[in-house]
Amino acid sequence: MSETLDLPELSAAVSGGAAALRSITKLQPVEGEGGRVFPATYAQGKYATEKRRDGEREVECVLLNSVQSEANHAELALKEAIERGWIQLPLIEVDFSEVNQQFRNDLPKLTSLDVPHRLADAILRDSVLPDGTRFSKSEHAARWGRANIWNASAIYNLCPTALVFGMWGSPEKPGGLGAKFERAYISEVVAVDALINNQRFGFRVDPISASSKVPVLQKADGGFDVVGEKTKGAQRPSELNHGNIVFESTNGGVRCRYAEQTTVVSLGALRKLHFPANGHADHKRDDAARTALAAIAICAGVLATERGVSLRSRCTLRPVEPRMWELLPPPGEPVKQFSITGKQGVGLLNAAVAAAEGAGISWMKEKLVLKPSKELTDLVRTSQERMAAEGEAVGE
Repeated sequence: MSETLDLPELSAAVSGGAAALRSITKLQPVEGEGGRVFPATYAQGKYATEKRRDGEREVECVLLNSVQSEANHAELALKEAIERGWIQLPLIEVDFSEVNQQFRNDLPKLTSLDVPHRLADAILRDSVLPDGTRFSKSEHAARWGRANIWNASAIYNLCPTALVFGMWGSPEKPGGLGAKFERAYISEVVAVDALINNQRFGFRVDPISASSKVPVLQKADGGFDVVGEKTKGAQRPSELNHGNIVFESTNGGVRCRYAEQTTVVSLGALRKLHFPANGHADHKRDDAARTALAAIAICAGVLATERGVSLRSRCTLRPVEPRMWELLPPPGEPVKQFSITGKQGVGLLNAAVAAAEGAGISWMKEKLVLKPSKELTDLVRTSQERMAAEGEAVGE
């Protein structure tokens, strides 16, 4: 077993015939084995379930964290590493600070590691450069709008993580139209041999014991008056969040024998990407860029694990064994197993980036800062006002 993965070994795997890097880790709820966890819900409040083989048995499994959500966790781990100064990756940032005073709830600075469609996201498209040029009409967009798997250099320069986590879009028509770059980083968390609880009951006790029989009338300033029983528009205190609240839900969580996190970095997907020099194929550049992208994926997966597997309320898990990785070589060669820490992953990424620069391919060093356009600002403001008027949560 190799103690860790170094750059020469990773580079040889990428340029050779290795299929993928893989990590399969068993997890348990932090409250202990058999503890209840709450999966994400999908259409009509349902859990995503399927039958899988567990040895010789067929067992019920429930998706705890999807491929898309796992990618978001990995991107946030990379963002934190950038903020801590451990690594340097290109970032495109939309700064809402000048328009937040127009909103009910402030928006943070959103980067290409935050927005759902990465470089092709509409938030970036509908923002402007300091000189007022729309990002979708800028020279940056013109370059990456022509990119495809045969020449992905512009994406590598502006947003290499889009080549790792996948992207489908164009500067003008993001989110489903335009060049498609498949995911090279695929991860998910599944509850194995799960028992689904179909009902959940609860009771929140009000410490002031507000009675449901005391009518109140809400005022325009957000306060309320205690009124008579026949007052028009009177409500129960519980409708203003006073009083004991009983709730019942059909989503009662699951209990499972264990959870399993599977992460794969597809080297085959990365080999589809090309980075020509002056219109001519350059295999040295190709291999160096692909190796740097593989290092991004490994670093992201390791750092995400070290941040903890806290998926949502009442769904926090912990590994029950050290996380190991496997390098899956060509057929006939033995699988290589290794461990890697966050610090080692950072070192691997930085070394791979330096090697790529030595091969003649690099990425944007300075953060590209955008501001929201007037129409994007209007959309945010009006949406927040509408949600507030309809009683929906704003900014959560």
